[in-house]
Amino acid sequence: MGNKAYKFRIYPNQEQQVFLAKCFGCSRFVYNHFLRVTTDVYAESKKNFRYKEWAKLLVQLKKEFEWLSEVNSQSLQQTLKDLEAAFTRFLKKLALFPRFKKRLLRQSFRVPQHFSLTEDGKLKLPKMTPIKMVIHREVEGTLKNVTISKTPSGKYYASIVTETEIDKAPLNGEKIGLDLGLKDFVITSKPEKFPNPRYFQKSLRRLKIRQRRLSRKVKGSSNRGKARLVVAKIHEKVANQRLDYQHKISLKLTCENQAISCEDLNIKGMVKNRKLAKQISDVAWGQFLAFLEYKGDIYGCEINRVDRFFPSSKRCSNCGYIKEDLTLTDREWICPECSKFHDRDVNACLNILQFSELKIGQEVPEFTPKETVEMQCIKTVMP
Repeated sequence: MGNKAYKFRIYPNQEQQVFLAKCFGCSRFVYNHFLRVTTDVYAESKKNFRYKEWAKLLVQLKKEFEWLSEVNSQSLQQTLKDLEAAFTRFLKKLALFPRFKKRLLRQSFRVPQHFSLTEDGKLKLPKMTPIKMVIHREVEGTLKNVTISKTPSGKYYASIVTETEIDKAPLNGEKIGLDLGLKDFVITSKPEKFPNPRYFQKSLRRLKIRQRRLSRKVKGSSNRGKARLVVAKIHEKVANQRLDYQHKISLKLTCENQAISCEDLNIKGMVKNRKLAKQISDVAWGQFLAFLEYKGDIYGCEINRVDRFFPSSKRCSNCGYIKEDLTLTDREWICPECSKFHDRDVNACLNILQFSELKIGQEVPEFTPKETVEMQCIKTVMP
């Protein structure tokens, strides 16, 4: 058994939009209120956020602000659980300190139970009439929860999580190494190359024009609201294009292979390079690796990470020679030791695959920075 998510667009009528706006606002108010209280408590005593403690205060808060009772109470309780999860991730140093939610950004609330899908394909939520929904694929399994969201461009979506049996792909013994780049988005050891579509770069000129027009509008005016909507739609289209492309590639790779090896990239450090930061952000390596991880769990594909200090590009995958003077502009090179011709990216994929297989079999120690990387590479990865 496993969880599966479905995201469908919904089309609420005018009355339903008003009620959803109340749900968004109440959820945001509760989140920001308890985040402020918790921030003050944490600053004074370093006390962690606890759902059970704040759930009691939520009852008192609803008596003080009676309009909080107009929405589903379980959605407000779920908001507190989400805040608790955010604090837990912060304390484990997996995320930054929780931030306050803003009205004009993406809005959402979650319904943990007591919702259903009607026979005519509509979504029934507590305290609401059924909402029109476009179901483009069959929903399988037991309904667990649903998250209703509204994008900055004004579109409404329902993300439904179900629990169902997931059929894993048959074992085929295929293993590949992956290298992520800017010229080509993904390169495999087969070799196979997936080009970088550069969606943001293609939309940049239009985005600059629209943002310039937005900056000239009077704050609070209806014209500024219209201009903001146009900018939001451009960003949304770029994000949707990127999501679609990465979902297709990650699905193809995880279904066709039993094991995938890739480099453990320090993306946060790489975006500090101001010359490449925009391109690295546009290509969204972190999002793609996250897709590989969760799709690997679903379809039975093992994802292995290789140490970032391993010189995958400089090492000859044929003889193990390390070319120290290899620069970023050298896309092809010939090994002076064995005269093997290398495509830089494909060679890196082969090295990543070799090192990953050896590490799994022999418990190779992690690499350290430059002073010891050459010695460990020669000793542990020589074919």
